Amino acid sequence: QVQLVESGGGLVLAGGSLRLSCAASGLTFSSYAVGWFRQAPGKEREFVATINRSGVSTWYADSVKGRFTISRDNGKNTVYLQMNSLKPEDTAVYYCAASFVSPSTAPATYKYWGQGTQVTVSS
Repeated sequence: QVQLVESGGGLVLAGGSLRLSCAASGLTFSSYAVGWFRQAPGKEREFVATINRSGVSTWYADSVKGRFTISRDNGKNTVYLQMNSLKPEDTAVYYCAASFVSPSTAPATYKYWGQGTQVTVSS
């Protein structure tokens, strides 16, 4: 069975940092692009960042560009999201997802999803 498990969420003060991890199992990890998405109460799930199979190419939402960094370690079957200069508007449940096709900003293109991890930024 395919599993994606997020960890590293929590409560942090505005301006602080968190590092999220997404550990994958049950799939050939290096064959998948991986994305991070987030969802706040009453809002649609939105794109945050994505990374290609090799980890060479990355894309970011304008709202997080310059503050967040996505990376991957295919030897550990893990993708990371380093979040710096956090703002209260970053508060959401963060999900990682895997796509066999290609990197994308659209949630519908991702086949496998994790359970999510809560990030709360206090002002």
